[in-house]
Amino acid sequence: MRIMGNSPYDFIMNYNPGKEYDFVHRTFNSKDLAYFFGALKHCYQNGGLEKQFLSSDKNLKNRIIAFRTIFLSLNSEARTIKHVSNPEAGSAAKRLVMFLRWMVRSNAKGVDFGLWNSVSPSELYIPLDVHTGNIARKLGILQRKQNDWKTNEELRNVFLKLDPLDPARFDFALFGLGAFEKF
Repeated sequence: MRIMGNSPYDFIMNYNPGKEYDFVHRTFNSKDLAYFFGALKHCYQNGGLEKQFLSSDKNLKNRIIAFRTIFLSLNSEARTIKHVSNPEAGSAAKRLVMFLRWMVRSNAKGVDFGLWNSVSPSELYIPLDVHTGNIARKLGILQRKQNDWKTNEELRNVFLKLDPLDPARFDFALFGLGAFEKF
């Protein structure tokens, strides 16, 4: 927020490539940041982020793959590509799935934003990581050992049986068991 002058949208829309930023977070550096700024500007100039997830394809995995293709279409450096997960290569795409959950699910509980209508909550997945995967395995609702897209599908199918309208709502239960109950 500091880099963006506390006005992220204005900053992105007025972003000019070439400026160097002193930024590092884990493996994400200033070159990655500059690419993301440019890619976000491109997305906003072409209808916004939500539009990038619009498709006649109801398979959310394919929509995530299409978004990734658009986002990385501006001659990204090889090192930057790793920061946008690829479910086509098997990734569980935790960050993109989490982002979609925030943007799609209702904000009635004060956790998610619920700003988008183009994706239905029934299409969402759990943001799968090592912790939620391990909790699901301990509960006996997940058989696969890997934390990949196939495991995401398996877990989603379990939760679709419990709530076909909002299977991602069970993310809170898995997270809570691990974070607060030390399950």
